[in-house]
Amino acid sequence: MSGPVKRQYDSSRRREQARETRRRILGAAHELFVTRGYGRTTIADVAAEAGVAPETVYAAFKNKPALLHRAWDVAVGGDDRDVPLLERPELRAVLAEPDLRVRFAALAVFNTAAMRRTARLHLAVRGAAASEPAAAAMLEEIDRQRLASMAEHARAAAGTGQLAVSEDECRDVLWSTTDGTLWHQLVERRGWSDERYAAWLGRLWAAALLP
Repeated sequence: MSGPVKRQYDSSRRREQARETRRRILGAAHELFVTRGYGRTTIADVAAEAGVAPETVYAAFKNKPALLHRAWDVAVGGDDRDVPLLERPELRAVLAEPDLRVRFAALAVFNTAAMRRTARLHLAVRGAAASEPAAAAMLEEIDRQRLASMAEHARAAAGTGQLAVSEDECRDVLWSTTDGTLWHQLVERRGWSDERYAAWLGRLWAAALLP
């Protein structure tokens, strides 16, 4: 009986070790893309930062564009689970709030936490987009996904009958204020706390979208 138990243990341990290696690689890639720039970061750089061989990075992610894509997904979600943002319990709870003023305040808190994880990487991708086709494609996908997400929020908000504007205008206001630019300007450049920023953003949305 000891044989099968040992094999099961070894298998689960190998899976966890592989997952931890991927996490280290993604963390190293995120940091280097932000500090050094996407174009100037090589797979060898990421491997050295993560403490693995370049072949390990290639085996896990195939190429640098795929590594950027996965680093972005993990930054958005806050972990490496393959669960879309709109399906995560914390965001479902926001969408379930019937009072739109309260919902926008909660969404602002959620978005602020996401900006803490993603804004610097988004700026790095935007800066590389002019000269790096992979970064340009990633930036286009980021904006497309965020527009689709904000459309869902706007549709749900319109369904409450509490909006003072059209569903399309709600979508566009949410989309234009959630790309990380405002967070970067006010938090990283002007020294606001995340709490102050989230409270302000919630008030901004309420003033622009509610009666």
